[in-house]
Amino acid sequence: MATLEVIGDVGISGTSMRKVAKQAGVPLGSVTYHFGTREELLQAAMRRHAETVALKLEKRMNHADCTERAQDAVVALIMEDMFASQSELILNQELYTLAARLPAFRAITNEWMARSRACLMRHFDADTARGLDALIEGLTLHGALGTEQLDPEFVARMVRRVSRS
Repeated sequence: MATLEVIGDVGISGTSMRKVAKQAGVPLGSVTYHFGTREELLQAAMRRHAETVALKLEKRMNHADCTERAQDAVVALIMEDMFASQSELILNQELYTLAARLPAFRAITNEWMARSRACLMRHFDADTARGLDALIEGLTLHGALGTEQLDPEFVARMVRRVSRS
């Protein structure tokens, strides 16, 4: 979605309907016809982002047939999906910031977290699923803000520690 590309490039504060229309290669009127306000446009984009990430987790977890493979799936999600690009990391941080300030966006993140935990609970108990979800989000935050590249071995160790029964 063009809106996500614009957010990834210039952040929420720099995102306008005009920039989204330009990115999408459509007239501004097409964007304003579908979205009455900038907030509606941003909500739709963030819902799409949350859906995309949730589907990636579900796909990875669906292939896990034991705890060890479920742990590997979480590591792969972090290293290969969440850290796929700086833009992906920025999108997460932008959504978190919006959610911290605006209840409509908080609803999006709460739905996303509940969906992630439900997916993780197919392989882990509720507390472990919540801990893994927090680890995923925390590592995403560190990846977006840190200057050092995340070590896959470290991620694997942390996932195994959190998910140890």
